[in-house]
Amino acid sequence: MSAIRNQVQLIGNLGQKPEIKTFGKDQKMATLNIATSDYYIDNKGERKQDTQWHRVVVFGKQVETIEKYVDKGMQIAISGKLKYNEYNDKDGNKRYSTDIVANDFILLEKKN
Repeated sequence: MSAIRNQVQLIGNLGQKPEIKTFGKDQKMATLNIATSDYYIDNKGERKQDTQWHRVVVFGKQVETIEKYVDKGMQIAISGKLKYNEYNDKDGNKRYSTDIVANDFILLEKKN
């Protein structure tokens, strides 16, 4: 059962081009903003769309694949875990964020 603790899987579309950062000695990180959509019927019987945005971070060798083959609008499948962060912004206010740290991903379409 420990293998399914803190595991996230989702399929969505990139809302923008991945952001790549280099830090340390040649270490890279990619940040992806992925939208997932779900549909439901409201009280009036109308079909509504609910879109959620997820921040996904990728580290290591996989960033090279992200740089070469991933672009805005593409559909991607992600497998990873949730990570909660706490930090102070430039004004000293405490802020919180939730990221998905990707272990693996599959590109579901080709880059144009």
